[in-house]
Amino acid sequence: MDGKLLAIAREEKEDIRRQAIRTDRQRRQEVYAKVPELRQVDGQLAALVGRTAASAVSGGRDLDAIRRQSLELQAKRAELLVENGWPMDWLDGAWSCPKCRDTGYVDGRMCSCLKALYDKAQTRELSALMKLGSESFGTFDLGLYDDRPDPASGIAPRSQMETVFGVCCDYALGFSKSRLDLLFRGGTGLGKTFLAACIAREVACQGFSVVYETAADAARTFERERSFRDEQDAAEAREQARRMAGCDLLILDDLGTETLTDPIRSALYELINGRLCARRRTVITTNLTAAQVARRYGPQLASRLEGEYQTLTFAGSDIRILKKERGLE
Repeated sequence: MDGKLLAIAREEKEDIRRQAIRTDRQRRQEVYAKVPELRQVDGQLAALVGRTAASAVSGGRDLDAIRRQSLELQAKRAELLVENGWPMDWLDGAWSCPKCRDTGYVDGRMCSCLKALYDKAQTRELSALMKLGSESFGTFDLGLYDDRPDPASGIAPRSQMETVFGVCCDYALGFSKSRLDLLFRGGTGLGKTFLAACIAREVACQGFSVVYETAADAARTFERERSFRDEQDAAEAREQARRMAGCDLLILDDLGTETLTDPIRSALYELINGRLCARRRTVITTNLTAAQVARRYGPQLASRLEGEYQTLTFAGSDIRILKKERGLE
């Protein structure tokens, strides 16, 4: 899991717990004011907890008697609550999740309620970074691709994109068993970022940590890491670089649009090669050809991308222009 997002989820869970405690306190004040006898019953129950612990230490000879007394007091408590118009469990805690009592953990393991908050935090971050809207496999429109064969390749763009779409669906749905890294290659506006977003959404829904970065933003992160004037900014950049290196799935979008320097070239190679060695999955999108990648980044990075990644070549015409022409935007 991503440490940054887990911290956000834990803070949200703690806010929920604090609110539950406030609600429980307000309930008790209201109940005790109306039925003072309930305060006495709760006091007796609290005293029994101490007697139970003491009895256990001394051998537990009177535990049965303590349990009987406790059950009698609990029954009386429930009866008084119901008689006065409250549910019998009204003072048992206003927890949103009774399993973990809003701590987020049960027997040292993450509770499903905290996991749900983590998933929401991850979805929010991906949505903000990728500007997610309707991006899902169900909304991908193959009808935007020409079904006439391309004169150069002899293959219809729609047929080619059907294959690309199928690989992307299989990759996302079978991510837990995947051993592949994907390289999306093709011109502007052909759906590379859209399908990367579809994969990110599906993989995140399965509970895996997903980080999305444009190559330009990644380059800025590497530059900020080297900052000697602003240690806080450098520390934040190091944390983001750690997230890129350690997440289950990294989406590196628009490789080739970043301002390239020797340190950034080296950092990109270390990121991509490090994830390959750690067997952490990566999806990269680019408008560059194989030859352009080799010239821009050198033979080492080109070798990793061409030799280790499954290349999916996108075909067709700029979808954004087609949508405007058809009045779909």
